[in-house]
Amino acid sequence: QVQLVESGGGLVQPGGSLRLSCAASGSIFNIAAMGWYRQAPGSKRELVAAINSGGDIKYADSVKGQFTISRGNSRNTVYLQMNSLTPEDTGVYYCNVHSFSRTGVFNEYWGQGTQVTVSS
Repeated sequence: QVQLVESGGGLVQPGGSLRLSCAASGSIFNIAAMGWYRQAPGSKRELVAAINSGGDIKYADSVKGQFTISRGNSRNTVYLQMNSLTPEDTGVYYCNVHSFSRTGVFNEYWGQGTQVTVSS
């Protein structure tokens, strides 16, 4: 019943920027953390950035100073601002959410993925 809806992916030239959005909806009670993963062609899925309910943030070393993750005023929304994009940033980006139900049960949810292509 929980759904993560992503937007903002697409084709961009090297040096350009994109802003990804993810909105969680449905029977979600308490979001502990939200983050973004990516999977490049022929590679394993890797963590790009994450932010927890206390505002603590971590980034992959490869994107520090380049990407910025943030939570929206609606706490069910997370953004990823991607600047100075290079072809190595190409891949499918997935939104990820950790949450607890009303009864305290932990759950993990994934978005469907959005394609980001950096090319001239």
